Formats: sequence, C-alpha cells, structure tokens
Amino acid sequence: MGFILKNASVIQLEPPAIEACDLHVDAGEIIDRSKKIKRRSDDEIIDLNGAFVMPGFVCSHTHLYSVLARGMPAPKSTPKNFVEILQNIWWKLDEALDEESIYYSALVGAMDAVKFGTTTLIDHHASPNAIRGSLDLIKEGMSQVGLRGILCYETTDRGGMKRRDLGIEENERFVTENTSNHHFRGTIGAHASFTLSDDSLDRLSELAELYDSGVHIHLAEDKADVLHARAKHKMEIVDRLAKHGILRKKSIFAHGVHCSKKELNNVDASGGWMVHNPRSNMNNAVGYAPLNWFGSHAALGTDGFPADMFEEMKCGYFRNAESDSRTEFTRLPMMLHNGQRLVSEFFGRPFGALKKGSPADLVVLDYSPPTPLTSKNIFGHFIFGMNSTMVSHVMVDGKWIVWNKQLVGIDEEAVLQKARKVATKLWKRLNGK
Repeated sequence: MGFILKNASVIQLEPPAIEACDLHVDAGEIIDRSKKIKRRSDDEIIDLNGAFVMPGFVCSHTHLYSVLARGMPAPKSTPKNFVEILQNIWWKLDEALDEESIYYSALVGAMDAVKFGTTTLIDHHASPNAIRGSLDLIKEGMSQVGLRGILCYETTDRGGMKRRDLGIEENERFVTENTSNHHFRGTIGAHASFTLSDDSLDRLSELAELYDSGVHIHLAEDKADVLHARAKHKMEIVDRLAKHGILRKKSIFAHGVHCSKKELNNVDASGGWMVHNPRSNMNNAVGYAPLNWFGSHAALGTDGFPADMFEEMKCGYFRNAESDSRTEFTRLPMMLHNGQRLVSEFFGRPFGALKKGSPADLVVLDYSPPTPLTSKNIFGHFIFGMNSTMVSHVMVDGKWIVWNKQLVGIDEEAVLQKARKVATKLWKRLNGK
C-alpha cells in the first residue's frame, strides 16, 4: 500500500524552495511529485491541508551512550580542563557501560531524535568493557524506533592493545555486515589523534581504504589534541592524519575548533566532512569553531546532546552571530542540509530533496507563519520561527514512525521506566558501588 500526501507545502533547503504539491510514496521512496496524482486502488490518501513538509533531519555526529548520563552524579572534583572532563566524566561513563545500558541509551536516544524530526543518526560509540557486538545493540535500539544510522566504534589506544584490537574488529565486522542494509551503514571509528599511535592510525586507514568507508574521528576539539601532535609527532594535527591516510572521502571529522584555515582547506579538499557541534563546544568551553573556513563539506552534529537539530542550528547561529568571525546568514541552515549529502554518500541514494526517486524520509511541521514564507526567506523562518515542538508526523522509509506527535508501535512510558532503572544501575557502577 502506498500513500498520497495531498496539499503539501514541500520545503527544501538547497536550493531554497517551497512548492505546493502532492507526494506519492510507495516501497520506501517518493515515486511521484506533482500537482495532481492519480490514485491507485490501494493508495491511502492523507490530506495535509497545506502543512509544511521537509526531508528528515540528519545528526552528523553524536554519542548515543551519553543519553543515560542526564542527571548523573557529578565527579568528586570539578574538572579544570577538557582532558580532565574526559578523564573524570566521559571515560568513566563509557567504562561503566554494559549491554543493557548500551541498548537503552540507543533506544531512548532514537525515541528523542525522531520526535524532533531527526531520521538519521551518525553515532560514535565507546564501551571498553562491552566492545564486541556493541554496534548491533545500538542498531537494535534504533531499529525498534525505525531510524536510519551510520555507526562505528571509537577505537583508541588508551585501554591497551587488546581493547584497541577489539575496537578495530568491531568496526570491520559491522561495516562488512551492513553493506546493503537499507537503514544502516558502518564506518571506521577512532577517538582522536592524541589517543592513537601511528600504527593504530595506519590500521584504521587500511580498513577505510579496503571498504571505502571513511574514518569517523574527533579533530582538534581542544588545544590538547593539537599540542600533542606538535610535541610528540612534530607536525600539525591534520598533517599527521593526512600522513596516515585518514583524510579521505567519507571521513567524518568532529569539531575542528583549533584547526587553521590551511588545515580545514585540506580536509575539505580531501572530500572529508567537518562536523560542527556548537552546544557541546560551549558546554566544554573549548572555543568556537572558525566556520568561515569550514568549506563545502561542513555539517552539523550534537556530540551527545539530544538530536534536536532545530536547537543545534539555532545555538550555532546565535553563538556565531556574536563572534568576531560572523558567517553569512545561510551558513548554519546549509550545514544542516549538508548532513543529507553526507548520508547520500554512504547509502548511495539522493537524500535531502523530496523528489521522484528520493527516500521517503520526511517530517511534517505544524507551523503557521505570521508573515509570508517564500523561497527567498525560508532561512529566516527556519531560524527565527520553526522549532522541534512543531513536528507532528515523521516518516522513514515510507513508514510513519511518529503520528500526531506520538511514537508508532512504541510504549514510550514503559521504555522510560525501564531506562530509569538501567540508568540507576549504570550510575552505581560509575561510582564503584
């Protein structure tokens, strides 16, 4: 059975456009888009009465395992810098993760994401005491909700070579087992330059080359990453990654706060993607990324914050607006759109424009603009008017997974009750109790 979505106001961000039309959905994709679509006998007609329809959003870098960290006990001593934040908070949390908490983090994170209109998550996972099979747990949790995902395991040397090798194996296994999956793909995960040896970078690069999968890695989030490359390896951090073959098409570089213009130009020229995470950067006080230098391969992520891409885009825009390097008005909305381009590279399908042949991943917004909305002022409405509370329906792969703001086929309260119990056990392990 297909759907005819009548009287839709279809918005796309690149190029900016709005069109009153009908959408015909079948077999997980848009099969027609026109003013009048002839109904087949088994088509269901849904009259949207002029509601705005957009492609589902993409969160281009996140950590689903942080979902159960909300409200967890603070560390005994307040971290004084970014490295201490990692050591005293996040590295202790990921050490405490087990199979149950990995699954419920993914499930709850996916539930949050889709209600915000986010239909694809690019996740960067770490669970040093539960590495093998961890990506399947995340896949299972996301699949319960119906999202798409690009997943990887955060390979690092910091737990020793046995854990490093298990991380490499988990990446390779997931990539090879999901080469033709309609909802999931894998990439090769890596923590950051300062926790990876030359040998580790070479092994990750070899896998990325073998499977054409890219490497997903944190880059220059804090000055410590840059200073480590200079002190230990006698070179700039991007030069080090380039030397070991990490700069390549499909590679995903999160943050780039402390990169030079030359370095960011080199990342862009390689076909790799720079992902900006404004809320995380502000929360960790690591500085603000030089967005004017990010180039054409720049996308938007949340780095573990909830995958509300409206909020992320707005925070990024307003933080950038008060900086000395203020970018053009369209920059942040275009970075959000670029997540669609990134996902298209992995799935080999045209995400981001609801046209014939596009995947049927879409969001219906309950937005009544107080002023005219045209192709010339879409970004103004997007930044200053629309927000995630206006998401009423969400479709992924031609299936409704949110209808009238309610998750379809999910007992949300039962899941949240269980998640609270799982979080309590996780926090006890975190504190050694």
